Amino acid sequence: MYAEFFKLSGRPFQLTPDPRFYFESRTHRKAMAYLTYGISQGEGFIIITGDIGAGKTTLVGHVLDTLDQTKFLCASVVTTQIDADNTLRMVAQAFGLKAEGLDKATLLGRMENFLRKEASAGHRVILIVDEAQNLPIEALEELRMLSNFQEGDRALLQTFLLGQPEFRQKLAHSEQLEQLRQRVIATHHLEPMGVEEVGEYIHHRLRLVGWEQDPQFTEEAFERIHFYSGGVPRRLNTLCSRLLLYAAIEEIHIIEDGIVEEVIADLQLDNTPMTGPKHQLSEEEEKSHLGALPKSNGVQNGNHTGASGDIEIGALAARLDEIERKIEIQNATLKQTLGILTTWMEAEADEQSG
Repeated sequence: MYAEFFKLSGRPFQLTPDPRFYFESRTHRKAMAYLTYGISQGEGFIIITGDIGAGKTTLVGHVLDTLDQTKFLCASVVTTQIDADNTLRMVAQAFGLKAEGLDKATLLGRMENFLRKEASAGHRVILIVDEAQNLPIEALEELRMLSNFQEGDRALLQTFLLGQPEFRQKLAHSEQLEQLRQRVIATHHLEPMGVEEVGEYIHHRLRLVGWEQDPQFTEEAFERIHFYSGGVPRRLNTLCSRLLLYAAIEEIHIIEDGIVEEVIADLQLDNTPMTGPKHQLSEEEEKSHLGALPKSNGVQNGNHTGASGDIEIGALAARLDEIERKIEIQNATLKQTLGILTTWMEAEADEQSG
């Protein structure tokens, strides 16, 4: 609806990760440098961590889009609480290999033959493992074992591990992961965007869908958007999508801070998580921050919950963030399971017809 009203060619703030909308914030610029270096080494593990919605998947998608598709073969898996053997089966399935019913030795042999064949064809093979914090230590060890496959002095597989902040703690403090730590050649933690980057981020995404200065945002609006979103891309997208919808319905062409507060109040009533535990403020910090912000115009007392509502729903917001993450993981796992079943059924059909 709002795309038509503002004459946009698409939705600039969709929640689904899309490398086309990659925005190079300071933290993403550093991550790109580490990733580029890591890929140039052609071996080991590259680790990217960040809060829920920090843009890890979008970042890696952007990196892969820059690679020569004739020289690189990439596959990705989204993990849940699965054991080591099933992790290997998911990886094999991601590369199009039949894995059901195979014992571990046969499965590893099939994967090694596949990697050697790709290397002979001049292809670099990259595996992307998302939600790596869900993997048990045994499964991470199996991934490390895959990195042992070599052709001369050349590694046959390079792996990206994407995870939430707790994955950093698991990797840093587990004695069982010492060998994996030694194979990490590049790592970066994505931080939220600063307040000065929020306007650039919003304008960047709008320009990609044909934005012609309509709508416009005031500087005070950007400050309040940053405050309530914590600078996390997915939360920014959630809020900005609702802002554009509200502006289209009300036929508003200049989005001010008062409008931002009205939309945030609606989001809070909908129990939409806009702040996570990392971004909660103490009462003193909140008063100090609000005192530094300009007073909003056009919103009367009692019409919105205000910043104090963020503190009151902090625990609920954290729980909803976790529920959202689990739903995403379950959806991805279901898709991968369906893919495995489809491959198995096709293989069975081929055997019967043969």
